Amino acid sequence: MSGAEPNAGIPGRPATRERWVWLGGLGALLAWSFSAAEGEIWGIFTSEALGQAGEYLGNFWPPAVETGFLAIAFRAAAETLAISIGGTAIAAAGALALLYFASSEDMIGAGGEWESASPRHRAARRVLHTASRAALNMFRTIPEIVWAIFFVFAVGLGAFAGVLALGIHNAGVMGKLYAETVENVQRGPVEALRAGGTPRFTAFAYGALPQASSQLIAYTLYRWEVNIRAAAILGFVGAGGLGQQMHISISLFLESRLATLTIATFILVNAVDLLSGWLRRKLEASF
Repeated sequence: MSGAEPNAGIPGRPATRERWVWLGGLGALLAWSFSAAEGEIWGIFTSEALGQAGEYLGNFWPPAVETGFLAIAFRAAAETLAISIGGTAIAAAGALALLYFASSEDMIGAGGEWESASPRHRAARRVLHTASRAALNMFRTIPEIVWAIFFVFAVGLGAFAGVLALGIHNAGVMGKLYAETVENVQRGPVEALRAGGTPRFTAFAYGALPQASSQLIAYTLYRWEVNIRAAAILGFVGAGGLGQQMHISISLFLESRLATLTIATFILVNAVDLLSGWLRRKLEASF
């Protein structure tokens, strides 16, 4: 026995006073947030609020099951699915197109100490890196629904505006996720390729991307799941799909039709979740 203390190496718990300070700060932050939002939690449990909510929900039953409307709901669901697929494809393409430029110099320059570059070339790389990161930040900072309004004016009402809105916004989201994933791969393969005289882009494509591919696929499928929900919302501003039919039903006080559309959205979201999970498991097993 070395005689070391039995608890040696085990980090101590933070002082009780420090924990209470953090909890008090969190409580104060939550209190401020509800105050700033003028929220009254217990207000939704009053008899008046519950009565009004119950009366409105009662109008949802029974759901509309007319053959003609079910056909409309099915076409709207198919359109929502198409919007999510098209938007995710555009987003993935945009994110991949900017991934190399958005990656840090520590990654794409690893192992290339032998390579000399003029100050002009180094400055150009820094500008491209900064511009790529700024573009990704702008894409994801503007919400999908704002992009949808813009594209509705640009290309008109319909599903294509929703596809473009999802594609641009998620290019920023996925570009950020892709770049962070690539930054965390092992530098060894990249350094080995670069040390052998391989150009920067080639070393990045063959040394870094194969390591990150399974995670990139997982992120892409996850964003597809999210885009199904987002595509339904974009219809409220004229971007087609289930959301547009929901907006019409709400505007005309057709709650039974709204119930049917809500059920269709629920079925579509869960179907895509199951399909995405199955695809993710299959693809991860292949890598």
